Amino acid sequence: SHQVKGLEDRLGVALFRRQNRALMLTEAGQAYLPALKDAFDAIDAATARLVARDRSGVLTVTCLPSFAATWLVRRLGRFRAQQPELDVRLLTNERLVDFAREDVDIGVRYGRGHWPGLAAERLLTEDMFPVCAPPLLKGPKPLKKPADLKHHTLLHDDMEMDWQRWLVAAGVKGVDPNRGLQFSSSAVMLQAAADGQGVALGRSAMAAGYLAEGRLVRPFELKLHSDAAYYIIYPQAYAQRPKVKAFRDFLMAEAEGTDAQAR
Repeated sequence: SHQVKGLEDRLGVALFRRQNRALMLTEAGQAYLPALKDAFDAIDAATARLVARDRSGVLTVTCLPSFAATWLVRRLGRFRAQQPELDVRLLTNERLVDFAREDVDIGVRYGRGHWPGLAAERLLTEDMFPVCAPPLLKGPKPLKKPADLKHHTLLHDDMEMDWQRWLVAAGVKGVDPNRGLQFSSSAVMLQAAADGQGVALGRSAMAAGYLAEGRLVRPFELKLHSDAAYYIIYPQAYAQRPKVKAFRDFLMAEAEGTDAQAR
């Protein structure tokens, strides 16, 4: 064929010879065949994985551990009820995954909306405000005004919005913003607050469930707005995949009720 002749011209060697109306491999062709076969087998396998992944009933989601624990997991049951044919595989990690290499469909990340090569849609904005267990409002040293924080343990996480900024905004003096308990996980910090171990600087999306259930309350109205937010992220090429679109639409619908819970 013209393709074979073109390949032979490019390589500068004959790959086939005719013998009794049959096409036989030359010695060079026999040496070339294993490498070609491995390459075509790899292409076939990759294509099969891609097609199977797109058609499979598995949705792989990546997000931060704290976001999964406080916001996403409690909502997955509703998604499964809406999409019973889909099984959800949830990967919780701090790093940004390689969507193609790790077979991930969609994710939620915290930031300012810029992830090269990925589509990003804002899901939840963030406000920061103190939260505590209800008994702290009525204890021997009740929380009635921001200055009362000096009588209570401050709970911290590793996020950029910290107690010092909130105390300055509230005009509070005489409270050490660095004392108290430090947690690497926002979810663990909120659980400590719900257990009555102190006052946490909660974030609206993550604290919403606790507030709705009455396990946490907001002792003060002052809140600080964060420039960062939670974003749905995915490769642009995945946008029209039915399972990706279904989960994206579900997350957006769930986010609409979160702000009301956090008030």
